[in-house]
Amino acid sequence: MNNRNDDGGAREVLDTLVIGGGQAGLAMGHYLKRQDRRFLILDANARIGDAWRQRWDTLRLFTPAKYDGLPGLPFPGDRLSFPTKDELADYLEAYAAAFDLPVRSGIRVERLWREQGRYVAASDGRRWEAGNVVVATGSTQAPRLPDFAAELAPSIIQLHSSEYRNPGQLQDGRVLIVGLGNSGAEIALEVSRTHPTVIAGKPGGELPVRHGRAAARFALPVVRFLGLHVLTLDTPIGRKAAPHKLTHADPLIRTKSKDLAAAGVEFVPRVTGVQDGQPVVAGSPLNDVSNVIWCTGYRESFDWIEPRVFDGGGRPRQHRGVATDMPGLFFLGEEFMYAAVSATLPGSCRDARYLAGKIRPPASLGHAAPGS
Repeated sequence: MNNRNDDGGAREVLDTLVIGGGQAGLAMGHYLKRQDRRFLILDANARIGDAWRQRWDTLRLFTPAKYDGLPGLPFPGDRLSFPTKDELADYLEAYAAAFDLPVRSGIRVERLWREQGRYVAASDGRRWEAGNVVVATGSTQAPRLPDFAAELAPSIIQLHSSEYRNPGQLQDGRVLIVGLGNSGAEIALEVSRTHPTVIAGKPGGELPVRHGRAAARFALPVVRFLGLHVLTLDTPIGRKAAPHKLTHADPLIRTKSKDLAAAGVEFVPRVTGVQDGQPVVAGSPLNDVSNVIWCTGYRESFDWIEPRVFDGGGRPRQHRGVATDMPGLFFLGEEFMYAAVSATLPGSCRDARYLAGKIRPPASLGHAAPGS
């Protein structure tokens, strides 16, 4: 149903609106289409898959291709290979086309609220009304930077890992990588080939086997099983692990500490502040730093959602993605939404299937008056 707002803007009424057209949103779209829902997927990127295309040039997935497909369409090619970020982006675009999913790109939802028994989403004068809304914007919404980053000397090039593409963006001189998670380790190894490199932070452990085809065949299936079925909010060990995963770096998977050491990367403690324009580690300025890459992760950003469904830490109050306070509101693709792998391809697919079974059927939505 298409209509107009009182102010002249475009208006559409739907059964379900999916906000976010990455892998989680597309998986949800697959299940909604199977249910013959009237739904729409809105995505802020100009092209399906751009969230992956915009990452650094040499990024590869940690999961083998056999685990990277969405429901109904296996990932093409060698099942034990590790796809590049562009290969995954192209797959997502092909997936949406194969199932004729109604994705509208280049639309960033600016506001979501509840009105007269329906949810209303707005963007640039346009308006969508729906009985159900699935928020599938993912866990990489807003780069996290420390407040003191602004105090670094203007001569230092600063990039968040979301902005880093390749070493050609850097100026000559020493590079400080802040954060020893997987992104920090992978970027540090790459940058060390062209620049003297220092990495600050403490790893959150390491995968105890070498990453590669043998791991894809034998070790990673075990890791996948644990992440999907053991480390969940329905198990004691999962509930104990969840707060740690949300506040600590993931274990290093492909690039290990010994790989960085062999490449000549220098290890220092975490950065605690800035003094005289230079980053401070162990109480003293780290001199001669020309570039800083902040591999400090992301924060969730839900300030555009007006229903009060968040806890004191800004996380949605939900169980397995179903908002506990607002009927018809769902969340998908967030870190540890239900399991340790909820933000990954296998986890978001499993969670999408579960949520599709929880969404109210159209007949139960009632009939709000047009424009209400």
